[in-house]
Amino acid sequence: MNQPVDANEKELSQGIKTLLEFGPLVAFFAANWWGGIFVATIAIMIVTPITLAITWYITRKLAVMPLVTLGFVAVFGGMTLYLHDETFIKIKVTIINTLFAVILLGGIAFKKPLLKFVFGQAMNLDEAGWKKITINWGLFFLGLAVINEMVWRNVSTDTWVNFKTFGILPLTFLFAITQMPLMQRHMIEDDKSE
Repeated sequence: MNQPVDANEKELSQGIKTLLEFGPLVAFFAANWWGGIFVATIAIMIVTPITLAITWYITRKLAVMPLVTLGFVAVFGGMTLYLHDETFIKIKVTIINTLFAVILLGGIAFKKPLLKFVFGQAMNLDEAGWKKITINWGLFFLGLAVINEMVWRNVSTDTWVNFKTFGILPLTFLFAITQMPLMQRHMIEDDKSE
């Protein structure tokens, strides 16, 4: 039996979804190349809410993580521009990743693997699988926070922008791929006949 679908809700095609997810990052990188970090900060502050508005217009729903990111972009981007200090846009990456790590690992401390609530409809894992995958992603986000701190404090702003654009994303994809065997081991087969 099919799930009832709200007539107003639509799914994004993979191409549109990818464009909307990476639009702010591409705008940030291109604007930094063209006009420097402050222009890049303005660009990401403009493009991020536009992509979320387009997503909502098409699907009539928004995920929590992009909304949290929007809040951080607004606050730290605003501080960067107002104080004319690029440190704030750089530490935004550290703070977001630390926040995600604390939320995920804190959930485990309270015996609530929070990734299950986010991805439970897309994946059907047993409880041990949800716990392991949540811990792994929590530690990964913590690692990204530490790496970002080491990079921005020791390299030029342009090099940091390159790391943010071409380093964090591939690291995240590679880490996600390394989690596939764990997910497969803990996958619960859906034996319900439709």
